Amino acid sequence: MTRPELNRDTRLCISLAARPSNHGTRFHNWLYEQLGLDFVYKAMTTNDIEGSIAGVRALGIRGCSVSMPWKEAVIPLVDELTPSAAAIQSVNTIVNDVVDGRNVLTAYNTDYLAIEQLIAAHGLSRDDRVLLRGSGGMARAVASAFRDAGFEGTIAARNPLAGQGLAAELDWEWAESPDGLGAPIIVNVTPIGMAGGPDAEALAFSEEQVAAASVVFDVVALPVETPLIRAGRSAGAHVVTGGEVIALQAAAQFELYTGVTPTPEQIEQAEEYASRP
Repeated sequence: MTRPELNRDTRLCISLAARPSNHGTRFHNWLYEQLGLDFVYKAMTTNDIEGSIAGVRALGIRGCSVSMPWKEAVIPLVDELTPSAAAIQSVNTIVNDVVDGRNVLTAYNTDYLAIEQLIAAHGLSRDDRVLLRGSGGMARAVASAFRDAGFEGTIAARNPLAGQGLAAELDWEWAESPDGLGAPIIVNVTPIGMAGGPDAEALAFSEEQVAAASVVFDVVALPVETPLIRAGRSAGAHVVTGGEVIALQAAAQFELYTGVTPTPEQIEQAEEYASRP
């Protein structure tokens, strides 16, 4: 099946990120092509999030993925928060529907849904404590999914306001730094290890913490084999990669935008294509 040629009725979906990557563009457009859908996807960045979301509404852009640092900033700019976004006050997906002749923006958090699925798929035990580094919108989604699955743990975050606030919401502990701490499950939800960033070669946790952990989880998706994931594999830990997170959350976004559910095989193939150098 082939996607129709671009035309005036082609639906547009976009992503808004501080550092756009090719992942979403490749993932979504590959599926559009395979499924013959009259959609196109484009990655973008902005210095004006209010103007950008107003543009999504005014131009009838069908869907919008939202990344750091705007996951919380877009909340007052949408019309409705679904439970996945409202529960954690963080948005990563906006869907634009026409209701009674006007464009209505509905916000979701497919990051939360992806983490929820991965906890179950990897058989993580709620008897194991979690040490999670980070306190932003993605950290809230990840930590909330763990909390709602019955886990207890510690939030390690330099920002005391954000870190203590998130820990209090979860009824978890807070520490300013992960240094000297340990847990069976360690989770990085910071940009440490992200390709192109200032800490691309850094470890989010020490080698000692990695060696003591049974599960090493890095939400950073680019590259999939981050320094932390490589260290986890070398130490014999069970690893969960950001590539798994981004594939599941992107598939959920795809379904929200198009109304079409790709098969697990199609998701795997789209992720493989999207992750190519």
